[in-house]
Amino acid sequence: MKKVLASGLLALCAAGTVLSGSAMAAKAASEKHAEAAIEYRQSLYQLVKSNAAPMFGMLKMKKFDPEVMKTNGMRLEQLADMMADYLLVDTTDFDVPTDAKPALFSNEADVNDKIAALKKVAMDIQAASATGDEGAYAKAIAGLGGTCKSCHDDYKE
Repeated sequence: MKKVLASGLLALCAAGTVLSGSAMAAKAASEKHAEAAIEYRQSLYQLVKSNAAPMFGMLKMKKFDPEVMKTNGMRLEQLADMMADYLLVDTTDFDVPTDAKPALFSNEADVNDKIAALKKVAMDIQAASATGDEGAYAKAIAGLGGTCKSCHDDYKE
């Protein structure tokens, strides 16, 4: 698990040398660029998953750990800040394997809205973690599930 997270983090750090660093939608310049963009996008998703999954488990089991919620909520907030840079590199001009629907690259405003919703829910999770109220915990985590599902429904094959 640590190796996967470390390689994902390394891939995200290296992305700055391949991607423009801009939150504006950009076309991949070559097949190599498209492949790298997909690798970075998938690495980002793995980091999101590694932070969201424990909270979804808490919700399912109704057994909450406020410290995990606080930490993972903070991480999700930070990942949301990076998302547009990695999601909006249009790879559709190249025959590269991806689960991203082409609509991801033509709906920049909606994608940015969904990213903002993820950031807000991550902040809500952090705030809920400080309340001691399990109802607030459950509501905040359920909001994360809805936010993830919204993006998957619209932009993942």
